[in-house]
Amino acid sequence: MRSAALFLELLVLLPIVLQRPFVGVVLWSWVSFMNPHRIVYGGAGAALPWAELTFIATMFGCVFAREPKRFPVNAVTVQICLFLVLITCTSMFALAPWANVEYKWEWVFKVFLFLLVTAALLTSRERIHALIWVMVLSMAYFGIKGGGFTLVGGGENKVWGPPGSIIADNNHLAVALLVSMPLMNYLRMESRHAIIRYGLLGAMTLTLFAVVGSYSRGALLALGAVSGYFWLKSSSKLISGMLLALALVTAITFMPESWIDRMHTIQEYQMDKSSTDRLMAWHVSWSMAVARPLVGGGFIAPYFGYIAAQFMPGAESMAVHSIWFEILGEHGFPTFFVWLGISIAAAVYTRRIVRLATGVSGLEWCVSLAKMAQVSMVAYIVGGTFLSLCYWDYYFTILVAVGAVYQHVTATLGSAAKARLAVSAIPPQLALPQRS
Repeated sequence: MRSAALFLELLVLLPIVLQRPFVGVVLWSWVSFMNPHRIVYGGAGAALPWAELTFIATMFGCVFAREPKRFPVNAVTVQICLFLVLITCTSMFALAPWANVEYKWEWVFKVFLFLLVTAALLTSRERIHALIWVMVLSMAYFGIKGGGFTLVGGGENKVWGPPGSIIADNNHLAVALLVSMPLMNYLRMESRHAIIRYGLLGAMTLTLFAVVGSYSRGALLALGAVSGYFWLKSSSKLISGMLLALALVTAITFMPESWIDRMHTIQEYQMDKSSTDRLMAWHVSWSMAVARPLVGGGFIAPYFGYIAAQFMPGAESMAVHSIWFEILGEHGFPTFFVWLGISIAAAVYTRRIVRLATGVSGLEWCVSLAKMAQVSMVAYIVGGTFLSLCYWDYYFTILVAVGAVYQHVTATLGSAAKARLAVSAIPPQLALPQRS
């Protein structure tokens, strides 16, 4: 039944995408972030390649539809373009079998290309808000479901993501939920209706339980970093500190002894096999980048044991488990710095948005979104240090949205400045008389 409903819904929306490509951005985001086709059972709704169909329809609409669009030239989009060029070059020198490399390159290239399409269509506040809502609802589904599962089960079982997706693993899902929580808070602050604000607050609370219920040690570290950063950025540090402490203590004390025991292994990482495997994988990726600094080993090279052994004798095939070492090992230093530069550019934009838009009527939402985007970035950077999430489009969509908000702020302030200049240029004799 759910498969049939998904099939009919997407079948209706795809023709609309041809005329209104921004609908394609929203649809792509939903399919890519929530993976609804992976959580239905059988049928055409689950079997068809909905992401590819949405991609094709959106690209067709961008070419032929008259919907407003413009490609924004900013530090985020320019570096994404350069990133696409670089990963194509490094793929030509990849060490892994070409069939595997080609598959991974095609997926990553398509994801980042669509980020540029998204950037071109984020032309208004309404579109930015629509995208944020889709992003929040896509993750809130798993946060609410996982939080409820944790509460009902007493925290005895792990929370998992949609099977076959990039966030299927409990660790990946936990960090994904942490990245989405600041966006939930942004919508809560901007919503006019009390029922929506309280609903989002409830979703954030359940999402917190889902993060803790994932049994992810990396997510616990990211949760601490996010809580500390959020407290530093809050205007009322006493109240926010008390609320954060209450929420964290409540969630942690609810968990069983098995959860406490697992979290304690953070201090004993030398004796934990998963931690030592991570250190070995990081060493392999670093050695690969040093030996081939310009191109690295290419896509998924660290995942092949015979390739890893060339750079560290005795190494086995394993996931890299770090955004930093994954991009370094696979593509070398030039691509790494461009990839990192995308985040740095967005971080600079958030600071500029706060500086320029604070106190400006009509731009308050820009300041709120910029501040919450900063918290999301902290969650990704800290949590991603222990996970293979360097190509996760949800995070980079936030960065693209930040770029769009920055351009909205500069355009709005520029228009206001021109209007003031035009008024000041009117000769006094032509100015309207003042009323007495």
